[in-house]
Amino acid sequence: MLLTPGPTPVPEFVRKAMSDVTLHHRTPEFEAIFAKTRSLLLEILGTPECVMIASSGTGAMEACITNLCHSKALTVNAGKFGERFGKICQAFDIENTELKYDWNTPASVDDVLSAIKSDDKIDAIYIQICESAGGLRHPVEAIAKAVKEINKDIMIIADGITAIGVEKIDVSNIDAVITGSQKALMLPPGLSMIGFSDAAVVKINTKPAGYYLNLASEIKKQKQNTTAYTAATTLIIGLGSILEKIKEDGFENLYEATAKRALATREALEAIGLEVFPTSPANAMTTIYTEQSNEIRKVLKEQFNVNIAGGQDHLKGKIFRVNHMGLVEDFEAAWAVNAIEKALDVIGTRTFDGTANKVFMEINCD
Repeated sequence: MLLTPGPTPVPEFVRKAMSDVTLHHRTPEFEAIFAKTRSLLLEILGTPECVMIASSGTGAMEACITNLCHSKALTVNAGKFGERFGKICQAFDIENTELKYDWNTPASVDDVLSAIKSDDKIDAIYIQICESAGGLRHPVEAIAKAVKEINKDIMIIADGITAIGVEKIDVSNIDAVITGSQKALMLPPGLSMIGFSDAAVVKINTKPAGYYLNLASEIKKQKQNTTAYTAATTLIIGLGSILEKIKEDGFENLYEATAKRALATREALEAIGLEVFPTSPANAMTTIYTEQSNEIRKVLKEQFNVNIAGGQDHLKGKIFRVNHMGLVEDFEAAWAVNAIEKALDVIGTRTFDGTANKVFMEINCD
């Protein structure tokens, strides 16, 4: 049972959709598929414009740095992926100021406002919606709103790679929102997507940057239902399939089910004495702080067929992360919390009595 926060399992109906005959990307047949997929993508992103790029999410992050920062970036670092925005700036010699936080601590609206008030060179802010290194939810919407009230021309770029498809994001003050194929959209890795505000499109076209990751050329081509370079045809077909399913079931129904599953998991694991790591947890995953993380994960994988993620850098061996993204069945999530409690018994931490599963079912099935 794969319950890592990416890659997530690919549903059978998506695998079947992607297993059909390969289409050439410069044909009317594929353009029709592209048009339908693009329309669905715009709907889930909630933005007036979007692109699909044959890259991991990091490619989309790089494109948003090089195309939307014309002067100086403000980057928020509360984990590996916030850190990555800063490293991309360094790779391109783009000046940036970094706001750094502990991996369990969300960014402060006041800190961001103080940074932009003290430096009028800042023209773009880069932040994660969910920083998956620790399962943290930043107050992105509140930050974006406050920034726009001071200077509407500052671009707000939000990494929604572990947020799109998990919850409804208010993009009314966000200029670019990034996501990737292998998270809540339940596809193999290799496709990234970016939604843009009208203001972002204008800024991109005033100073096009890059070659392969030139967003001006991609926007122009993708409005014509094609791509500037070879399209990730199979992944785009799969994306269309999963977005059709999500829309058919109801976007809000998916968000509600994910939120309930996340809450039930947190409550269940706290009920057996475990500590939720972030002070502001995201619904994409439940992150638990424990010095016995490696032992628990080993037992889960070897004895209960549950594969969950650990931590990175200074949190290696100190946290584990349970995925809630995608079409996770209730019985899978219930099995996971039950197995975690059983693992605590195996390693001698707590005697198993079924508390975790009981609490999970009471909350999730209410």
